[in-house]
Amino acid sequence: MEAKLGRCGSFLQSSKPYIAMISLQFGYAGMNIITKVSLDRGMSHYVLVVYRHAFATAAIAPFAIFLERKVRPKITFPIFMQIFVLGLLGPVIDQNFYYAGLKFTSPTYSCAISNMLPAMTFVMAVLCRMEKVDIKKVRCQAKVIGTVVTVAGAMLMTLYKGHVINLIWSEHVQTHASSASMANGSADKDWVKGSILLIIATLAWASFFILQAVTLRRYPAQLSLTSLVCFIGTLQSMAVTFVMEHKPSVWTIGWDMNLLAAAYAGIVSSGIAYYVQGLVMQKTGPVFVTAFSPLMMIIVAIMGSFILAEKIYLGGVLGAVLIVVGLYSVLWGKYKENKEKEAETIPEPIKCNGENCRALPTIQESEANDIEMQRNQENSVSIPTIAITVPISQPSMIAKEAPKA
Repeated sequence: MEAKLGRCGSFLQSSKPYIAMISLQFGYAGMNIITKVSLDRGMSHYVLVVYRHAFATAAIAPFAIFLERKVRPKITFPIFMQIFVLGLLGPVIDQNFYYAGLKFTSPTYSCAISNMLPAMTFVMAVLCRMEKVDIKKVRCQAKVIGTVVTVAGAMLMTLYKGHVINLIWSEHVQTHASSASMANGSADKDWVKGSILLIIATLAWASFFILQAVTLRRYPAQLSLTSLVCFIGTLQSMAVTFVMEHKPSVWTIGWDMNLLAAAYAGIVSSGIAYYVQGLVMQKTGPVFVTAFSPLMMIIVAIMGSFILAEKIYLGGVLGAVLIVVGLYSVLWGKYKENKEKEAETIPEPIKCNGENCRALPTIQESEANDIEMQRNQENSVSIPTIAITVPISQPSMIAKEAPKA
């Protein structure tokens, strides 16, 4: 019974990174849907970025102040510059370009382009020597092939549509679908422009992951780092908004979808997401974190067909299948790599007989223990013998020499 409980506990412990990243993809998917509705209603994406990270700072900063007050390291100038660049890459460049691309395209298409994130992150991690590629090993081949297949699936969704797949609930949203298609028809001419903006946003997002992994090594306080990045990003986004938007009315926000989009994106997609990604990244690396992004596209495609009445095409389904296969390949390779690292860090071999397992010491450890025991025995014997034999040995020598005299 205890062995079964131990196995369940170890399984849950090893499953935490997977559960966390899958949950984040659902959070990102909801952000895409809500943000698309808010942008279609006329909200400026520059203002949305400012409000988003202001909400994120207000939500995370209190926890960072109280929970990490004793473990928070000092901020040096190099760390401050890294935080400054993180705020520039994530909140400013990535979010503004992504929202602009989302406004010109659709949530499903934006997520499809974003599926290049694992490939970009993997290539950048290899260039930065954060990931090692030994093409002779099967796990490395799985990661490389999975990355290529994932990008191929995303490109298939982008370039090939095919026939429309009529879902069961499509009949109930047919009226809304026609109006949505008319609204999206005016944005077809900006489809290429939106694709370029999304690619730039994805590249900035991949760079953010790489720099975040580097910064966490020198500044391991995750909550404090998240709060600082969101705060710096808010200030930088405000400066960009003052340059790009000249009407004071764009800052107006009420109790409507705009407020919901800003609060949801700030608390869930920025505050909680940055913190959870940092925790998972310290254990698994940036490639593992970004490998789950293709799931967001599948979730958004299903939610978009419900809420926004988006049409699902055959090319999208085939691309989603390829993305899932590529994702599984990358995760399998990463799983095997983590198993090898765990095996290298275990100091003693484990010998199992049935269900009973016991740890056996290595040869070096046994030899060291024998030497130490011998030394202890010698020390324990030599101390009393000196105390006893020295006073007794002199009379015995005198007794033997007396007859000779």
